[in-house]
Amino acid sequence: MDKTININIAGTLFQIDDEAFRILRNYLQAINNRFKNVQGGHETIEDIESRIAEIFQSQNGLAGTVSKENVEAMISIIGKPEDFDHSDVVTDPPVYSSQKKRMYRNPDDTIISGVCGGIGAYLNTDPVLVRILFVIFTAFFGVGFFVYIALWIALPPATTDVQKRELYGTAYDSSRSRNRHPDGTYNNSGIGNALNEIFKAIGRVFYIALRVFLIIIGITLVLTGFLFILSFFMIFVFKFPGAFTAEGMNMNLTYFPDFLNYIVNPVLIPWILALTLIAFILPMLALIYWGVKMIFWFKANDGIFSLAGLVLWVMSLAALAIILFNDGISFAETGKSSFKNILPDKPDTLFVITDHKVEDLKFDKKIAFPDDEYAVFMNEQKKELYIRPHLKVYESDDVTSIEVKKRSAGRSQPDAMKKTEGLLYNYSINGDTLLLDEYFTIPSGRKWSADNVGINLHIPKGTILKFDSSSLNLIHSHNNFADEDSFESKGWNTGSRLWTMTDEGLKVVTRHPDKQK
Repeated sequence: MDKTININIAGTLFQIDDEAFRILRNYLQAINNRFKNVQGGHETIEDIESRIAEIFQSQNGLAGTVSKENVEAMISIIGKPEDFDHSDVVTDPPVYSSQKKRMYRNPDDTIISGVCGGIGAYLNTDPVLVRILFVIFTAFFGVGFFVYIALWIALPPATTDVQKRELYGTAYDSSRSRNRHPDGTYNNSGIGNALNEIFKAIGRVFYIALRVFLIIIGITLVLTGFLFILSFFMIFVFKFPGAFTAEGMNMNLTYFPDFLNYIVNPVLIPWILALTLIAFILPMLALIYWGVKMIFWFKANDGIFSLAGLVLWVMSLAALAIILFNDGISFAETGKSSFKNILPDKPDTLFVITDHKVEDLKFDKKIAFPDDEYAVFMNEQKKELYIRPHLKVYESDDVTSIEVKKRSAGRSQPDAMKKTEGLLYNYSINGDTLLLDEYFTIPSGRKWSADNVGINLHIPKGTILKFDSSSLNLIHSHNNFADEDSFESKGWNTGSRLWTMTDEGLKVVTRHPDKQK
């Protein structure tokens, strides 16, 4: 059992435990050293002791033992010895003087947060007048409301005796606030008390409305952060299909981390993934934390943790940017190459048929971008990439020709041109039939370099084109269609795969040629 000691403070007997006694003894010794050589210091010390006795009594010190926590709470109220000004002189009733005043929020005279009470105490005026002014200015485009919110955030509450002396100046009374008696009534007129009660009622309404608003915002922040984190792990960690696949979002990101193996140095991939995780998760965790604070309205000494999180987030972004920039130099220049082939005959009907199809490929994973216009197929065993090209049809003067354009990126122009030459794409012409591969290949061991292959088909006006179902996948919305409806219907949706070249561009036709493929 801890040792207890009986002490007399300002004529009142208290029981105090041993540890609390040592803290109190050191505190009183420091107070004595602070004021013993100051004029009026003896009276100041006696007044402080009386204040200590009042605080211990309010903490039920007479009924129980004064603990270490009681002593520390008392010190936080009265203030540390170094906070006292040498010029402080105490009289009866105890009135403190201070060389300077400072504005605080007044917790002893509060309707919502104590801003108006603090301004009234600082200006030595009735806070009711300050409240009326705020109401008047709030009617002018909400100026008073925003000023009040700003002061609420900027001004700390006057919780210690030292802070209250700075707030009230020479008018401070430690036993009661400037505007309120110990029984809780105000030192205002009858009208002032009535107005204060009205403001208190209005303040409660606004406070409840504000709390409801903050709770709604907090719940929104928590749900947003939680759902984003859940989505991140579902897509990139668990590779969950469903809503996160190309069918759900017109974009398939599930295997994007695997695709990094074909873009950057494999040694950097763990660092990129870890830094991306930090850069994404930290803001979401911050949203959740601030949302919880808004919901439950609690205070926490989280400044150091918030600062550390911000520094970590900025450092992760900077490191990620440096890595991506260093590796992104390989995309600095663009190289293009092309070759053109003119068909010996000018067929009235040209059949466009797929030769090597994607469905016949042996691939492990697929990265698809919106509307499948750019799709990458990965063969993990061969370490090869297969990419679907795109087909465009243009009107020509008199000849039918096909042009294949290749494009790649590299650290320099020669490097990019060399990469375009390495892209493997095949097509063939057999009379009135054009055989196209549905994909081109990036050779094994070579990184993806924003590679693309475009097939430009030039045909005279009036030429009829007949596609099979696979070759239609090569045509996209940026093609040379006569109108938007021609593309949206795409012909094959209505049972027709026939198109004709007109002055306005490609149009769907219903006439079938005699020759069937």
